[in-house]
Amino acid sequence: MSDKEEDSEEKLSLVDVALSTCAAAFGVQSSKNRKRDFSKGNPLIFVVSGAVFTIAFVLIIVGIVRLVI
Repeated sequence: MSDKEEDSEEKLSLVDVALSTCAAAFGVQSSKNRKRDFSKGNPLIFVVSGAVFTIAFVLIIVGIVRLVI
């Protein structure tokens, strides 16, 4: 097997998915990582990760606002 074939069979780790989700949410995702995500990642994992990130982000903002008020 060549290196490219071995790389394409690897799955993304939970840390990779979390970092990609955060980077994409803030608009700083590199093109290299985006290509990796689309070639190796499962779309459902990224949808769930994005939903969890969004809910956590909103809850954190609500908590900060309540603390200030």
